[in-house]
Amino acid sequence: MCPHCRAFISSNDRTCAYCGQQVGPRAIERRQPAQILGGLIPHAYFTTILILVINFGMFIGTLLLERTMGEGGAIGALGAKFGPYIFQEHQYWRLVTAGFLHGGWLHILMNSWVLYDLGAQVEQVYGTPRFLVLYFAGTVGGFYLSAVERPLEPSVGSSAGIMGLIGAMIAFGVANRSSIGREIRNFYSRWVIYIIIFGLIPIFAVDNWAHIGGLAAGFGLGYIAGTPVHSTRAREGMWRVLAAVCVLITAWCFFEVYRNFPSPDQLR
Repeated sequence: MCPHCRAFISSNDRTCAYCGQQVGPRAIERRQPAQILGGLIPHAYFTTILILVINFGMFIGTLLLERTMGEGGAIGALGAKFGPYIFQEHQYWRLVTAGFLHGGWLHILMNSWVLYDLGAQVEQVYGTPRFLVLYFAGTVGGFYLSAVERPLEPSVGSSAGIMGLIGAMIAFGVANRSSIGREIRNFYSRWVIYIIIFGLIPIFAVDNWAHIGGLAAGFGLGYIAGTPVHSTRAREGMWRVLAAVCVLITAWCFFEVYRNFPSPDQLR
């Protein structure tokens, strides 16, 4: 990406074709991902991998609980979306925790595959603070719409947050009035069509309302978020604060899972 206008350019370019700014050797080197943990994790994937680690940790916990509670009881105890719990018992933390749970190996592996590739792209475009806010907003927006439209059907999965990231990339393509922006918009719009069609196949029991809600939240927020390149120090500080708030809210939601977890007597 051009470090000035964030347009996609070739690594051989020395001048950006979109903004006309010089792209020197230092700028080209700066686009290469930094390495973390001795090179084991590229910087561009670090935040995504942290989310994946949490997802797999929760998935292992679900598998262990299934031995005594069954799959439905396990995901329910760990924070699945279920309308009556959310709206009648005010367990709003489920709108967040549901995004870190999965209902089987195929479910988590497919979502992880998409998130691993998509997460790095979104973080490179929007920066880590916006990435965290977009993922959080997609998760909450997706499961809120799902809870409204399908309140009696439990739902889990990181796909709501993933759709939020896809919506943000479509918004980036809409705002970037160039041929590259149009390609980005068309590419991710095709992803949305494929995902929605896939969700209409009954045997997969996909929650399309969560997908639609996540997509809408991500697009709306991504369109007004802008990118770090043309931002100000105060605006970037605001996004860092918002990202920290999202992380703290997520931590509080997991604490609520612990606080509301069934007692040993209830597990028998």
